[in-house]
Amino acid sequence: MRGSKQLSSVSLEWNDVDRQAVDVVRALAMDAVEKAGSGHPGTAMSLAPAAYLLFQRILRHDPSDPTWAGRDRFVLSCGHSSLTLYIQLYLSGYGLSLDDLKSLRQWDSLTPGHPEYHHTVGVETTTGPLGQGIGNAVGMAMASRRERGLFDPDADPGTSPFDHHIWCIASEGDIEEGISHEVSSIAAHQKLGNLTVLFDSNHISIEDDTKIALSEDVVERYDAYGWHTQTVDWTAGEHYDEDVEALYAALEAAKAETSRPSFIRLRTIIGWPAPNKQNTGKAHGSALGADEVAATKRVLGMDPEKSFEVPSEVLDHTREVVDRGRAAHAEWEKGYADWRSANAERAALFDRMRTHTLPEGWAEALPSFEPGASIATRKASGEVLSALAPVLPELWGGSADLAESNLTSMKGEPSFIPSEYQTRDFPGNPYGRTLHFGIREHGMGAILNGIALHGGTRPYGGTFLVFSDYMRPAVRLAALMRIPVTYVWTHDSIGLGEDGPTHQPVEHLWALRAIPGLDIVRPADANETVAAWKTVLEHTDRPAGLALTRQNLPVYPANPEGVARGGYIMEEASTGRPAVIIIGTGSEVELALGARKILEEAGTPTRVVSMPCVEWFRAQDASYRQTVLPSNVKARVAVEAGIALGWREFVGDEGEVVSLEHFGASAPYKTLYEQFGLTGERVAAAARASLARLGADKGETTGN
Repeated sequence: MRGSKQLSSVSLEWNDVDRQAVDVVRALAMDAVEKAGSGHPGTAMSLAPAAYLLFQRILRHDPSDPTWAGRDRFVLSCGHSSLTLYIQLYLSGYGLSLDDLKSLRQWDSLTPGHPEYHHTVGVETTTGPLGQGIGNAVGMAMASRRERGLFDPDADPGTSPFDHHIWCIASEGDIEEGISHEVSSIAAHQKLGNLTVLFDSNHISIEDDTKIALSEDVVERYDAYGWHTQTVDWTAGEHYDEDVEALYAALEAAKAETSRPSFIRLRTIIGWPAPNKQNTGKAHGSALGADEVAATKRVLGMDPEKSFEVPSEVLDHTREVVDRGRAAHAEWEKGYADWRSANAERAALFDRMRTHTLPEGWAEALPSFEPGASIATRKASGEVLSALAPVLPELWGGSADLAESNLTSMKGEPSFIPSEYQTRDFPGNPYGRTLHFGIREHGMGAILNGIALHGGTRPYGGTFLVFSDYMRPAVRLAALMRIPVTYVWTHDSIGLGEDGPTHQPVEHLWALRAIPGLDIVRPADANETVAAWKTVLEHTDRPAGLALTRQNLPVYPANPEGVARGGYIMEEASTGRPAVIIIGTGSEVELALGARKILEEAGTPTRVVSMPCVEWFRAQDASYRQTVLPSNVKARVAVEAGIALGWREFVGDEGEVVSLEHFGASAPYKTLYEQFGLTGERVAAAARASLARLGADKGETTGN
């Protein structure tokens, strides 16, 4: 074992039943994949001793109360090896049965191909895309520290009911993904001593030997970040030796290292001890085959004719972890009860945050803006955040090095940073509130997910809308998990101007709207921005992205209920019976209103609908949607400074969309809008075209 600094004084008790249980894990992994006809048996087989050791000896957890606040968190970043987790959940008594293992990867089973949050008890996060789980674990470690700062900041290290550890198993695939660099760099910078990553180094991926694509010294890489690193090599001797005692010592040393995150490289042989397919790509991602399963069971001293066999003495032994977990939980409850009695106000905050309940009267702190003023929606968002800081301590976040552009820093709030890294512009401490992700958008997305998964805090993160592309995998997972993460995406159109097409989003709004379960909110002015934030914070079951302007926009009278419904009548037709409806979002609502003025002056009754959130509008009942967009008014125009994709749903076959079907350019934003035809006149012309298509444009009699 290389690099171990602190070894546990507690020796490992590891008996024949433990060894038998590990072999049962290997057999179950083979049997489950064989029955499913697909899956990843090899890693689950070679990681069997490590996963078993974690769940049986290292993790502080209570299978009888999987959401216990004092538990350690476990993240399986290499989600393809889902059996590594499922089998331990079964053996530990989390409610999975042998029948569930037999249903691996089948319809409506509790054991899908990759672990899914909200689906299987004991699964802390959805991991599939490699590297995301490491980012989630970093976010959990950050959230743990933030929550300790909120609830018990003065307790000595290791004495608080809010002290616990985050454990993560990662593979070479996780380490190769670029996101692993982003989040690992942040973890070291933040000195997250409550985080340990166990790196399964088996040198095999789908394309067989990883030396075809990977040659770096991963441990030295983590040394360079500033992690506490160790190596446990089970291949170092003359024969393969699963030295569980050495791994136990390394895990205990990692837990004892509280000033920096820990990284343990565990050198294994994938598929061990399959006689023909160990150490091959075939063991990674496909069933071993009946002959190889039988041969492996013979090596293990098992009956090759039996499948899913779990001796009663093994199951009885592994289920003892329930008693140990309940005892640890009961001991924790003593300290927790003492904390509650001494900290009534903080305990009330803890209870409120655990249920994502907003405090009574919180919305009274929200700012309002005078109609007729002119303000960018990014600035309005910044004022909302600063106004909410005193009343919503659970709300925290920051930006990917764009705080001055995204306006995501709450005024007067300290940065979340080790004290030695605070700066003149950003003073802070380890329990601070303002997050600094650096230029690491993808890592920011995965970390935000981990923060939201950990507990009751509400995280947000900002960057330019165009760079949501860097975040998309993590954003998609937030939507899949239905967790309340908020994205502050500013510079939302060609309206950002001179930075040019590389920074001007065109396809992004509809690309993001295509993600099921993600709310995209593009407010038309400062007051809509306030209402958007209010509505987003009232939702606890999904993520949301705010698309905000760099440029100033006119302020209109507030209509918070209309914003919460996703779309509403901003300006009614003069007759109350519109001949045409113009739908706008964000900065283009101003164009819609300008077009209405032109059309009304020409005698065409025109309604303007502001639709800040398509998803919220779709969720309304049919009668409300019919009130806003009556089906008998077929002359319609949608206007948005982006691609038209999706607007046909709202304008119909007879409608028109004023859009941008190409990239932008570098110029002042008013010039861009004019040159690209995003003007009130162009919108009015589109309305007339829609009317003409319906036969409403009759012209005038001019004689023969």
